[in-house]
Amino acid sequence: MKKIAALIAPVLLGAALLPSQAAGPSTEWPTYGNDQGGMRFSPLTQITPANVAKLEKAWTFNMRPAYLDNPAANPQAGRGGRGPAGGRGFTPPRFAGSQMTPLVVNGLMFLATPYRRVTALNAETGKQVWAYDIPGNDAPSTRGVEYWAGGNRVIVSTRDGKIIALDAKTGEPITSFGEKGILNTRTPEILNGLPNAAFGYSTPPLVVNNVLVTGGRVQEQPTKGASGDIRGWDIRTGKLLWTFHSVPRPGEKFNETWGNNSWQQRSGVNIWTYLVADTARDIVYLPIGAPAFDRWGGDRPGTNLYSDSVVAVNAKTGKYLWHFQTVHHDIWDVDLPGISLIEVKRNGKTIPGVAVMNKMAILFMFNRVTGEPLYEITEKPVPTATDIPDEKAWPTQPFSVTPPLGKLSWERGDISNVTPEHRAWCEKFIADKNAMPSQPFQPLRIDGAVVSFPGSLGGVDWGGTAFDPKRGLLIVNTNNLAHFSAQVLRPDGSYGMKDGYQYFWNAQTKMPCQSGPWGQFNAVDVNTGKIVWQVPLGITEELPAGQQNTGRVGLGNPMVTASGLAFVGATDDFRLRAFDSTNGKELWVVKLAGGVNSGPITWRGRSGRQYVTAVATGGANGPATSDEVVTFALPK
Repeated sequence: MKKIAALIAPVLLGAALLPSQAAGPSTEWPTYGNDQGGMRFSPLTQITPANVAKLEKAWTFNMRPAYLDNPAANPQAGRGGRGPAGGRGFTPPRFAGSQMTPLVVNGLMFLATPYRRVTALNAETGKQVWAYDIPGNDAPSTRGVEYWAGGNRVIVSTRDGKIIALDAKTGEPITSFGEKGILNTRTPEILNGLPNAAFGYSTPPLVVNNVLVTGGRVQEQPTKGASGDIRGWDIRTGKLLWTFHSVPRPGEKFNETWGNNSWQQRSGVNIWTYLVADTARDIVYLPIGAPAFDRWGGDRPGTNLYSDSVVAVNAKTGKYLWHFQTVHHDIWDVDLPGISLIEVKRNGKTIPGVAVMNKMAILFMFNRVTGEPLYEITEKPVPTATDIPDEKAWPTQPFSVTPPLGKLSWERGDISNVTPEHRAWCEKFIADKNAMPSQPFQPLRIDGAVVSFPGSLGGVDWGGTAFDPKRGLLIVNTNNLAHFSAQVLRPDGSYGMKDGYQYFWNAQTKMPCQSGPWGQFNAVDVNTGKIVWQVPLGITEELPAGQQNTGRVGLGNPMVTASGLAFVGATDDFRLRAFDSTNGKELWVVKLAGGVNSGPITWRGRSGRQYVTAVATGGANGPATSDEVVTFALPK
């Protein structure tokens, strides 16, 4: 084993502080993580551990449009060719799932609905103020919108790769941005010379000191497709300012980590999750994901930088500052879905930090200015044996001294016995698929299905973490669910998943085949690196009373408050919960019409009342059963 550190550009150490666009967490919720650092922390204290159980519903908004919206509330109504308002070619399903985090700014709540619509509500009443329907067959990104205070604009990224700037008061396009308010970011450069390549957005961009920073969503497979490059745009005009090559080109540092010229037209290595930034230092942190294809690397020998890396760049220029790769030669779809700025207190000083977690739920913490690890990281030998020809798994992987927050291995005797029927089903499933034991970073095989923890849902998935700076707690929900498929040779000579995205569970009951807990809620003290508490998250209602506290596989993220509360949905039991952030005790739970597969938010209205809002549609880890946005408050 050897100790390792991030690679650092020498120019970084003298980085100057700039006036900050977002000096700290807001009492509303103006960006995806409430602040550009992605802390998901609110300074509000009206709702406390002592009174949270008294929360009651304040209002509900149904996102699914009626036959036609009220023209007086919709700037696009009657203009033709604009979906519901124009009456052409839009027949929504009864319900569609949403992973959106709402924003609240200046008394308005902004929603990126799954019905091709961006909507603004009066935040305290839930009444619609305006709606904008995305042109054509396009739709807003799955997880929300961004807001720019400098121009009072709502910034919409779309699933087809466009950026739309809207006036926050009226919903009208800002005509000075892009082409009449719309910027097409599907450029020839990003498409890698493949004009029909898949490219769009699943997560909103991030405004950093008047620069709009974008990642992008690309295909999981095949290997060639759109680039995962990160770009910076002028927030006022949409002019391209810089491009950071996530796969280094010839002549650029680390191009040699892609053997056999495998960098060419390589897809993946993109940011499909959210960005964070230190606006005062003008640094944006890039949580870059896995290469395509992310479960076979025989065509790309090497460590494959900057895949699975956190990369710090200057927000104004895109200039590289430092990076750390959390997984070398990713063949497990590990990605980097969890990232947040943190503050670490040590020896009487406060160190500006950044915390990152890949799907392995291994927590890495760095000085966000220098890139130096705040806790020891070592390269440890890992298994490399596989029967897949040409697959050269990397012999070591980085491990932090801080304990992992999820399950990373499996032995044959570890079979769930919550009921005799479930155990029998799992025993047959294991035998039929020739299940193979695993250690962390066990390569997949052809001759059997490795029970590979985590699966594509994590560990930690896109929801990521929340940070309470008052208590020094990093809080995150995690899954214990394995990938479970052998590999198979494809006609083009590559290898893919024999059974597709198959998990180690009964797909009907969503009960995993190993012992629980299957979903957890966790808190880590960033000042010590130690786990403070872990509790099961979610219940299995089909089980007998007394056995239901199994934890459930979830998708979504927590939110924390200065009063000592941690709110989270995520689970498929349709619950929104509040916990005491100091000890993990559940203090409040409410069952909703759908799962909360997104981040709840809290905000203060102009009346002075504190609210909690959640999008309760389901659809991410179960069927979409609702179109509700639900807001709670204490009784008046």
